Amino acid sequence: MLRLILTCILAIISSGAVIDQSGAVDTNWPDRPLRLIVPLPAGSAVDVIARLIGQRLSVRLGQPVVVENRAGASGILGSDAVAKAEPDGYTIGMATSTTHMTAPVLKSKLPYDPVKDFAPVAIVGASPYVLVVNPNVPAKTVGELIARAKAKPRTLSYSSVGNASQAHLAGELFAAMAGVELNHIPYKTSTHAVIDLSEGRIDMQFGILGTSLALIREGKLRALAVTTEQRIEELPDVPTMIEAGLPGYEVSLLFAVVAPAATPTAIITRLNREISDIMAAPEVKRALASQAIHAVSSPPDQLRDRIAREIELWRGIATKAGIKPE
Repeated sequence: MLRLILTCILAIISSGAVIDQSGAVDTNWPDRPLRLIVPLPAGSAVDVIARLIGQRLSVRLGQPVVVENRAGASGILGSDAVAKAEPDGYTIGMATSTTHMTAPVLKSKLPYDPVKDFAPVAIVGASPYVLVVNPNVPAKTVGELIARAKAKPRTLSYSSVGNASQAHLAGELFAAMAGVELNHIPYKTSTHAVIDLSEGRIDMQFGILGTSLALIREGKLRALAVTTEQRIEELPDVPTMIEAGLPGYEVSLLFAVVAPAATPTAIITRLNREISDIMAAPEVKRALASQAIHAVSSPPDQLRDRIAREIELWRGIATKAGIKPE
């Protein structure tokens, strides 16, 4: 009898059957197309990742995965659509650091709770930041930059794409850990911010690798440190912030897949397994690397913990810096 029970269990697992939270076995999931909601416009970094995942997930699940761009309010509209969708496994969505980690700092009233209203599926990508200065700034190391900032408080300027953006908060985290005061200059677009930086109108920036790398290689910007725990392949000679003397400093723009809260655990487990295999594929890693994005895979709980931890981190930094939500 025991052997028969084990045989049945193995047959269910190998067939891809899904057991929902009530314990009932759904051998048909998925039996119709899935929606993958992207909260930002077509062509954005998160859209590129979504389409890579969607194409391959369609093959693995045997059903179309339709990518649906629901842009608006810096990703809040699309994220809210995921949160309010039926938790039946047929709607999933892309999430970013902006939509789930800094939005609670930026907005006083979000239409969704980034932790309670979503079932985390997996972290799928990370884009590092690079601390860069324009060539006119004499500092060659993070230590020299900190010494300069301490000697002349609030004279060093740094740019970001807006108040309470992650680049802004990264700068405030640096200031808090280094014990310095900086002058934040918000911009409406990253393009304008990096142009003014490279032309000497701004001193420094925590810039996304994708927008900074070419200018670093051309000598128009000087890289002092990367914000990852380990050095990155694209800039092997540039130290991490940790190596530069700020232990614990780690910031990346994260990309993830989420589902509505109460989506059956077995479906989340299946999606995590399939998506993790997709992100491990060499061709996917190469495609994302061309966009200066590092492919990542993680268990669902790691994503849940990361969201909760970073919300508290950025909320504390915002409070210390006097940044008030809109």
